[in-house]
Amino acid sequence: MSRRIEDPVLLIGGSGVVGEKAARTLRRLYPELPLAIGGRDMAKAAALAQALGKAEATRVELGKAGLGLAESQSFSAVVTFLKDDTLSSLRYAQQQGVPHLGISTAAFEIAPEVALHINAPERSAILMMSNWLAGSATLPLLHLARDFATVRSIRIAAVLDEQDMGGPAAHADYVRQTGAVTSALMRESGKWLWGQGESAKRTFTMLDGTPETGTAFGNLDLLSMMGATDAESIRFDFALGETSSRRRGEPFSTEILLEVSGLGRDGSPRHVRQGIVHPAGQAPLTALGVALGVERLLGLDGATPVAPGLYLPDSLLDPAYFVQRMQEFGARFHDLEPEVGP
Repeated sequence: MSRRIEDPVLLIGGSGVVGEKAARTLRRLYPELPLAIGGRDMAKAAALAQALGKAEATRVELGKAGLGLAESQSFSAVVTFLKDDTLSSLRYAQQQGVPHLGISTAAFEIAPEVALHINAPERSAILMMSNWLAGSATLPLLHLARDFATVRSIRIAAVLDEQDMGGPAAHADYVRQTGAVTSALMRESGKWLWGQGESAKRTFTMLDGTPETGTAFGNLDLLSMMGATDAESIRFDFALGETSSRRRGEPFSTEILLEVSGLGRDGSPRHVRQGIVHPAGQAPLTALGVALGVERLLGLDGATPVAPGLYLPDSLLDPAYFVQRMQEFGARFHDLEPEVGP
């Protein structure tokens, strides 16, 4: 039985491309959950709120004290779908003592959020969900890793179709995260390194057999996988280009390619590779990840709500449940032959 929530979940950027899908996903999962569609375009927010039902449009001003909200307003959680350079949304959640979930912070820029938690560790549950598509690579990979006694190497490749960039917030994230640093975080032979030049590039095989060259990307998936598996080598490669489905003349999709190497439960060498596709692109998976994060933070799943603390998705969400929900919401999983090479 789900827990009844009286105050709405505030979705900042809730009428954007991913925000709207997340709102609709939450409504599908929890018809009675009150929602507040936060932003500056009140007409757009109000239209979505009316379509959803049990929702309201709420003007939000990032950078203003209290987000420019009335003191009488209260929320059960705050979800931010864009990069809040002021961190006023996180500060507001802490001031209100409610959970916060964000999806737009790269590994190299988490320090300010961590500092806010350190200075008020008992105020809010902070879920840093900026993993690829809000956990859509991390959780399935950890689901694969359950059959390993020891995980030694993890490689993830993500292909975002160039026609599937999303809205302005997603484009701004891409520009900032790929342009702010000239090297990429990765783990090799047990050491954390910043790859540059050729060492930051890797060629992998897409689902249709086409070779694609990606560039190492230092996102939160690396931190999640290190903490959960202690693998000696971890890298995440990203490519912006044409997905296999569009090459076949179909609409764009999104592709995630997972590889895990190590020792199986019987002590023998084991190497598995899996591909994940969503035929509607990246937004539905991101939206689902956010919805499942809100579900867990608030205890909508019937379990105890999450206590104040600093969390990554894998510390709160069960991989098997996450994979099950991904399949229910249209993701397709393909077992693949392992690739040869480093």
